[in-house]
Amino acid sequence: MKNKPISPLGDDWDNLREMLLTPEERAATDIKVALLGEIINARQANGLTQKELEAASGVKQPVIARLERGTTDPQLSTLIKVLAPLGKTLAVVPLNHTPALHSYREISD
Repeated sequence: MKNKPISPLGDDWDNLREMLLTPEERAATDIKVALLGEIINARQANGLTQKELEAASGVKQPVIARLERGTTDPQLSTLIKVLAPLGKTLAVVPLNHTPALHSYREISD
């Protein structure tokens, strides 16, 4: 099987991502993107700047900026510190858990 050359033109991100990443890497990336998006959305919804979140969480603003850009893999304790002033926490859920499925189960029970 010949490998298709990677072209900077014509390939969309989904195809390139599928070629370069294993299913496990794609799943990990999806989780990270969802978590970072949730942090950014919660900070903005609370009307906080990164500097204000620093004051509320004790996590330095440059660390928050790197976390939001996705250029660092933060420690669990850092995530918990950042999430708490945003009214959020982490939870361990089954991999197939989705909010829509969870809501459906509550309604049908």
